Amino acid sequence: MQNWNLSVLFKDEQELNVFLQNTQEEAYNFKKQYENQLHHLSVEVFLQALKDYETLILKLSHILTYVYLNFAQDTTQGAFYAKYENLSKKIEENLLFFELEFCELKDEQSQAFIAFCKGYEFYLNNLILHKKHNLSKKEERVILALSSTGSNAFARLFDETFSALKFNFEGQKLSEEEILSKLYHPDRSIRKKASKCFSKTLKKQNKLLVYIFNMIKTELASICELRSYESPESSRHMRNQISKKSVDALICASENSFDIVSKFYNAKKKILGYKKLKDYDRYAPIGKEMQIDFNQAKDIVLEAFKNFSCDFYKIAKDAFDNHWIDVYPKEFKQSGAFSHSSTPLSHPFILLNYTNQRRDLFTLAHELGHTIHQKLSYKVSFLNQDTPLTTAETASVFAEMLIFDHIKENLNKEELLSLYAAKIEDIFATLYRQINFTTFERRFHAKKEELSADELSQIWLEESRKMFQDSVILTKNYGLWYSYIPHFIHSPFYCYAYAYAQLLVLALYGLYKSEKCTDFTSIYIDFLSSGGSKSPKELVAMFGFDIESDEFWNIGLEQVRKLVDEFLRLSND
Repeated sequence: MQNWNLSVLFKDEQELNVFLQNTQEEAYNFKKQYENQLHHLSVEVFLQALKDYETLILKLSHILTYVYLNFAQDTTQGAFYAKYENLSKKIEENLLFFELEFCELKDEQSQAFIAFCKGYEFYLNNLILHKKHNLSKKEERVILALSSTGSNAFARLFDETFSALKFNFEGQKLSEEEILSKLYHPDRSIRKKASKCFSKTLKKQNKLLVYIFNMIKTELASICELRSYESPESSRHMRNQISKKSVDALICASENSFDIVSKFYNAKKKILGYKKLKDYDRYAPIGKEMQIDFNQAKDIVLEAFKNFSCDFYKIAKDAFDNHWIDVYPKEFKQSGAFSHSSTPLSHPFILLNYTNQRRDLFTLAHELGHTIHQKLSYKVSFLNQDTPLTTAETASVFAEMLIFDHIKENLNKEELLSLYAAKIEDIFATLYRQINFTTFERRFHAKKEELSADELSQIWLEESRKMFQDSVILTKNYGLWYSYIPHFIHSPFYCYAYAYAQLLVLALYGLYKSEKCTDFTSIYIDFLSSGGSKSPKELVAMFGFDIESDEFWNIGLEQVRKLVDEFLRLSND
């Protein structure tokens, strides 16, 4: 069975309703007992209140996991999703006061609570750090009540639109995942036709998608004004526990190394024998493209993980054996891939749209990396499990590197060249493309007025061309391709976290392969098991790196340069 077993969450809607009703009563009693009372509590009673709050947040997450995963499997279930999302928000209203009132305590009392609540220090200190952006309880309740009809509603509309889209290609009606997989086809005419087909369908949806983008921008601007954030990206940096200065340094270092991208694609153009490389040629396979069915991918991943760590192997095996993974594309299923952390009451859940391409193997490894990280973070308390995006992508990208190293051992030169090309392109997608995404978002959100479709396309093309320089020609059709990127809708300014993780992982992986750190694996497991209980700076310092150093990013970029140089040597032998 290659579908989720959601009965581990709830057997049916009746069981869900009983659980929700009980949680609602518990939340009401919690509010009745503690609202406006925190300043009267002893440290012992506050700790118990904090644990009760944590349990209620966990139960709400358990409910929302179930309804969201049902929707992800079948996006026609929007009404079911909306119903329980709204009911959950009613419960959450009873809990809003807790963090707000904690932040209003006098410094002496809040510091006494923090000192007593062992294991919760980092979480509580973060609340204090962010308190200047809190609103009153009444205002926070209004924002919570309206959240389902704001950006969340447009995100749902975006998902439902794309899951229902069909792309008419050579007499077949393909899903988004299936048409995009054609861009990896060895036949250039197929890639070109697929690109035109994808663009044509995007253009038909352009009016709706541009409206969604503008509404996301408008709401974020309103939230920033209400909460006194300096810029649209400030709240993301705070949640990621990283400074804008550090993000600027990441972007600057990456943009200053765009010559690596140009060098690779100019070499690829020569290998393919093309006079010009178009945007639909970026993922043209060099040599024979590998077809890897899901069972083969499973064996590869398990063997590679087992060679690295028994913890990686055990969690991945549980995922395969116990229906944690929904594998194949199907009608109305959400596109893309993710690993949903769920809660310690169950386990993480992985969504794939597996099409037997080599890149699907790496997507599987990527999402299993997230799953391993999420499962290991169950070791800390639930309020400490939420990992900042700056480190959340680390395990996923590291897992991809394990697979790359594992499968390259037994390949001939042609296969090795093909693998290197694909891996480098994956790194470019995770690193440089995400930098393009971030600079696109910065320019998009900097505009006070609504943008037209042409203005959005122009910004998109200008930022994308920086990466490719003279190596790849971006066609007019490519100007529409910003509009299908879900992160712009679901999580504005998310994307730089991928670039951050890619460079961090390359630095960590270089340390692992050098064998200079003899206990690397055990430190890495501790790193992942910490979840969000430590700052990214503290976590990275476990390996002797300083993420606030301007030189840090160049460690990872040098590894990218080495990979490209190895590819060039292989191609010239």
